[in-house]
Amino acid sequence: METIIIQSQSKSTSKLLIELAKKLGEKVQVLDKEVSEDLLLGKMMTQSKTGKIVSKESILAELKK
Repeated sequence: METIIIQSQSKSTSKLLIELAKKLGEKVQVLDKEVSEDLLLGKMMTQSKTGKIVSKESILAELKK
């Protein structure tokens, strides 16, 4: 199984793509803005993982800046 996420600025283009996917027999799910942002944030967090252990104090110090 593959998942494709397409962001469109045009409702008419989105509608056309959804109709095409359904005609091809594929499942379509439209994500609201909040879910889309959550997915992108999760992706960014995964990409920025360093594997280093950081103390609570150093995190709080950075947040206070």
